Amino acid sequence: MHGVAENGAIESDERVLALHHVVAMTDDGARELGERYWGQVRRASLGLLRLEPTPLGSELRLHPIGVRLLRFDALQVSCGAEGVTCRYPIRGGLLARHAAGALVLSHSNDERPELRAAVTGFLPRFGPRPGYPSWTGWLYEWCQRRVHVAISRRFFGSLLQGARS
Repeated sequence: MHGVAENGAIESDERVLALHHVVAMTDDGARELGERYWGQVRRASLGLLRLEPTPLGSELRLHPIGVRLLRFDALQVSCGAEGVTCRYPIRGGLLARHAAGALVLSHSNDERPELRAAVTGFLPRFGPRPGYPSWTGWLYEWCQRRVHVAISRRFFGSLLQGARS
């Protein structure tokens, strides 16, 4: 599922059903979702994209030059009866118009669990802008969104196969 709000915020929600639980229904299980996701980002980019810790959270950097593509506030994990969630609030970076939205990774606690990788409320620098022609978001659509979908598929595949990233 993919959509754009009136203010240009991106909603991208990738989901898949699993046959069984793939991470523990604990805070550590929620953190594992994040570790596995960012491991797939690094592998898919041949090490060019890396999530690095900072005093305030983390940053997705382009190596070897170190450009800060996205900056995130501190990781937020939750564990409850519905499942586990790992949330990375977006606070800026080259690919963001300004601080808004989050990357959310989750695993439901259902008999047939749902795995989810979603970008919610994100305002991409190269995305569609209110009041401008619809083509203004083509760079986001053809690059950034496609990368998110491809990484999400790799992430789901690694979880379903039990592979560590």
